[in-house]
Amino acid sequence: MSIPWLGGLFGNVYAGRRVLVTGHTGFKGSWLAYWLHAMGARVFGLALPPDAEPAHLPLLGLQLEEALVDLRDAAAVTDAVRRFEPEVVFHLAAQPLVRRSYREPRATFDTNVMGLVNLLEAVRAMPSVRVVVNATTDKCYQNLNTPRGYQEGDALGGHDPYSASKACAEIVSASYRASFLAQDEGRGHAVALATARAGNVIGGGDWSEDRLIPDLARAAMQGRVTAIRHPGATRPWQHVLEPLSGYLLLGQRLLADPAACAEAWNFGPDAEGHLSVGEVVSRFADAWPAVQHQLDSAPQPHEAALLHLDCRKAHDRLGWRPVWEAGTMLARTAAWYRGWHDSGRVATCHDLQQYVADARRAGLEWASR
Repeated sequence: MSIPWLGGLFGNVYAGRRVLVTGHTGFKGSWLAYWLHAMGARVFGLALPPDAEPAHLPLLGLQLEEALVDLRDAAAVTDAVRRFEPEVVFHLAAQPLVRRSYREPRATFDTNVMGLVNLLEAVRAMPSVRVVVNATTDKCYQNLNTPRGYQEGDALGGHDPYSASKACAEIVSASYRASFLAQDEGRGHAVALATARAGNVIGGGDWSEDRLIPDLARAAMQGRVTAIRHPGATRPWQHVLEPLSGYLLLGQRLLADPAACAEAWNFGPDAEGHLSVGEVVSRFADAWPAVQHQLDSAPQPHEAALLHLDCRKAHDRLGWRPVWEAGTMLARTAAWYRGWHDSGRVATCHDLQQYVADARRAGLEWASR
């Protein structure tokens, strides 16, 4: 499936290319698989079955070759990578939830750290792979609750198990890049590995537990009130298409010049996208009046109170920058859920089309025809 209005994106490097997306059954992974498929890539998926209903991927109607395996199963991961023979790997599979990581710390570390090791071992053994983009998170930084945006060279850390596991994933990625993938190792070429640290991502089709927008959407559809935790906590909020454009641009650059970009990158919003939880709730409710909320006064596990990203490196060296400001991001997300609830309409294609059109109007190089 190649959609004409997506022609020329990212220099057409993905058309006809074999691309593995791990975590393709999840929220971000399903959007990325759809975008790649629409650009004419041959997309393969590696993930567990969807753990939320209604899952986004089946709503899209994509027909992908996939391996529904656990990252913790090293043999199954190796078999899948060998069978797919990908050229590019986008690694999004993870245990991605902070509160679940408190309940399931061992599973979180096993999946997010050793699962990554299993994937990179499979990549080492597969000569076809040229590029790996490992999507981690802004929460990989040692959070000092400072208003200064974190930069790629800042210290890594993590209070909760999820954040700590992603800091570990950054260290593992750097180790494999330096120790193994930057060398030939009999493949005939090096493998360019970069990590991508995105902010809090929202958009239609996310039904995860204990996430703000899915919780608000579910409650609105059921006529319930959502209990809001940590209304004063500030995060870098962005639509899902924003970091995905960064991942795809990074993949393009790594294919063109493996040595130039094989490092860590931040992809987050401009300053006006750094909003408190309370502000996001209020603006989402403005776009969808059915949303009702109240403060949850019960004791909560620790979550960082303040987190900002500094994305100047991606702006300056990749030419990447956000397309949608906060109002558009929240209105689009609310409209996706309202449309699905009211009429069963899945607005993913429409959102992608509008995002690309807006990127072209903004003069972004990756979006040129």
